[in-house]
Amino acid sequence: MTEIIADEHDELEGLPALDEMSGPLSQRVYLLLRSAILDLTFPPGRVLRKGTLCDRLGVSRSPVSDAITRLATEGLLDVIPQSATRVRRLSLVDLREESFLREAIETAAVRKVAEEREEAALEQLSRNFRLQCLLVEDGDFRGFFEADEAFHTLILGFTGYRKLASALSQMSLNIRRARLLLLPEANRPAETVEEHDAILAAIRDRDPDAAAQAMRFHLGQLISRIEPLEKRHPDYFRRGQSL
Repeated sequence: MTEIIADEHDELEGLPALDEMSGPLSQRVYLLLRSAILDLTFPPGRVLRKGTLCDRLGVSRSPVSDAITRLATEGLLDVIPQSATRVRRLSLVDLREESFLREAIETAAVRKVAEEREEAALEQLSRNFRLQCLLVEDGDFRGFFEADEAFHTLILGFTGYRKLASALSQMSLNIRRARLLLLPEANRPAETVEEHDAILAAIRDRDPDAAAQAMRFHLGQLISRIEPLEKRHPDYFRRGQSL
C-alpha cells in the first residue's frame, strides 16, 4: 500500500482555531482532530506527525498525545510504536457490520416513531426534508449529506431513547467516512430524497410497517454502493490484518 503523507499545516487551515472552541484544551484538540478524520480532511491511511500537529495547533505534546490515545481507542487511528500514527484505513468487514447494526436499529426506531407519531416530530422531519430538497436543487452535496444525517438523527431522537443517536453514531464512524467518499454520486442525492419522502409519508400515515419497509430499503443499498470504493480508492482500505 502507498504511504499517504501530507502537510498537516495546510490541511488544518480549514478547521476552526482552538481559541474559537470552548472547553478544556485536551478536549478541544481531540474534537478538532476527530472532526478532521470524520470529514476526510485526514483521509484513511494518512500518516500524522505529532510534532507537526503540535506546531500547527500551538500546543504542547500532552494534549495531542491524549487526543491520539482517545482516537485510537475509538478505532479512528492506528498507533504503531516507534513508527507512526496513521488514520485507520477502512475495512469492508467493519463496514458490513456497521451497516447491519444501523439497519437493525433504525428500522426499529422508525417503526416506533410511526406508531407514536407526534405532530411536533412530524413538523421537524418535514422541515428537514424541505431543506434536503433545496440543497439537492442547489447542488450542495456536502450540505445535503449533513441534512441527511440530521434526518436520521431526528428519527432516532423521536424514539424517546436519549442515548440511541449518540450510541449509533459512535458505532457508525466508518460508515460516515465511506459515505463521504461516495459524494457526489450521480443521481444518488435525488434518489435519497425520494426514499426519505417514502419514510416521511409512512410516518405521516402512522403506518409502522410501511415506515420500517421504507427504511430497510433505504439503508439496504448502502453496502452495494460502498463495495466498489475498495477498487476506486485502494489506499483507503486495509486488507486482512494489515494496517
